[in-house]
Amino acid sequence: MNNFIEKYFDEAKKVIEKIDKASIEKVIKIVKDLKNLKGRLFILGVGGSAANASHAVNDFRKIAGIESYTPVDNVSELTARINDNGWESVFVDWLKISNFNEKDCLFILSVGGGNLEKKVSVNLVEAIKYAKTIKAKVIGIVGRDGGFTNSEADACVIIPTVNEKSITPHTEAFQAIVWHLIVSHPDIQQYDMKWESVK
Repeated sequence: MNNFIEKYFDEAKKVIEKIDKASIEKVIKIVKDLKNLKGRLFILGVGGSAANASHAVNDFRKIAGIESYTPVDNVSELTARINDNGWESVFVDWLKISNFNEKDCLFILSVGGGNLEKKVSVNLVEAIKYAKTIKAKVIGIVGRDGGFTNSEADACVIIPTVNEKSITPHTEAFQAIVWHLIVSHPDIQQYDMKWESVK
């Protein structure tokens, strides 16, 4: 048990050492430009990344002062769209009704980043394709090789693979570390966080 704990934390250190800081800087620049233009941030994720998307919306709204949304915060609409129109189109349909436009930004949180060939997270792929057709910016925090998100995004942070058996937990954990870095960056943060102000 202790060996597993040590190994897991050692791997987390390696992720921090290997993560590409320049890609994080690119994401921060796009978010800063979005904030200055008063554009909106639309955050998509499935599975554990869906829970992260909901948490990230809170932080970008409350800490960064950026109007932000995720479809996973409305389970009634999400499941109705899946039931009536299908899983693959669910995010595109939601973006359209949200008047997603070229001033806005799509933010993908995903382990694999989407893959049409393997039919994995096709709803994310379709959302990215739609964003590109309307010339909206696309950013992401993903794992593995980044999949479709990495190949099509304007800026993408890949969480490095340091253990093939821990790709999902590392990616989903470090999504949180990276977006917390972004919202607390001096160019992005607008409002104080509670516990930093409590004496």
